[in-house]
Amino acid sequence: MKITSRFTVAVHAMLAILALGGECKMTSDFIASSVNVNPVVIRRTLLRLKAAGLVEVRAGSGGARLAREAGEITLYDVYRAVDSVEGSLFNFHDQPNPQCPVGRNIHAVLDGHLLAAQAAMEDELKSVTLADLQGQLEALE
Repeated sequence: MKITSRFTVAVHAMLAILALGGECKMTSDFIASSVNVNPVVIRRTLLRLKAAGLVEVRAGSGGARLAREAGEITLYDVYRAVDSVEGSLFNFHDQPNPQCPVGRNIHAVLDGHLLAAQAAMEDELKSVTLADLQGQLEALE
């Protein structure tokens, strides 16, 4: 199972707002040109980010800006805002065979490891802020 591209699109959009917002009006058209997607995708993404309190969007062509400081917004905040994964990261087949020794015990041996893997990924996302990523972008330029 893959995490949807909504996550990387949202991170890209927020970094564009952060990095270029002082130079340009951050309209959905402008952000879409950076992400290379249809502006409708950006408008939907901005609505989700706005609902999560991560961006502010002014009506019309007013543009978007971050609602909080970049150092206060983590990748996990963005991940949750755009519903990158619904529920568990790992999908499990619905009905393992209870007559089979593997089938009847698969959840007992695997579920904890899958939950730990998801928690580790989410902990990593919680440790990275938009400010961290902005610093990396600046170092590359």
